Amino acid sequence: MGKLKNAMRTHYVQEFTPGQEEPGTEWLELATGISTIGDDTQEETDETAYYSGDGTPETEIISVAGAYTPEGHYFSDDPAQALIAGKKYKVGEGRKVWHKVVSSDGTKQWVGRATISSIVAGAGDASAYETFSCNIRFDQIPKETDVVPAG
Repeated sequence: MGKLKNAMRTHYVQEFTPGQEEPGTEWLELATGISTIGDDTQEETDETAYYSGDGTPETEIISVAGAYTPEGHYFSDDPAQALIAGKKYKVGEGRKVWHKVVSSDGTKQWVGRATISSIVAGAGDASAYETFSCNIRFDQIPKETDVVPAG
């Protein structure tokens, strides 16, 4: 398989209700006005040298916090952007959503509860279109599943 465009990878959000263990089936695609999505995944490491080796420290990844930063123009009537923008002045569980990422080749998806931070929904120069951006960080390692093709 050749190279795939980033635009083929899809991101979806859905409202989270406290106590909800699994997301529903209605997803809002986060795509309208979005021109770039960065991967801001953070990893925590531990380094230890062992006598069974030569004294060189081995790096072990002890936690992974997957995160994405969509950026683009703000469309207040887009349901996904409206959901995120509506969380700007909320705290705690008010900042939670379900987040789903589908790989660009459409074969894998990752789903999990996430926290929205750094929300910008309408900012910029007077002569420019309003901007939109946020950080969507999974609260735990998301559940990975194979995507079953429709048909």
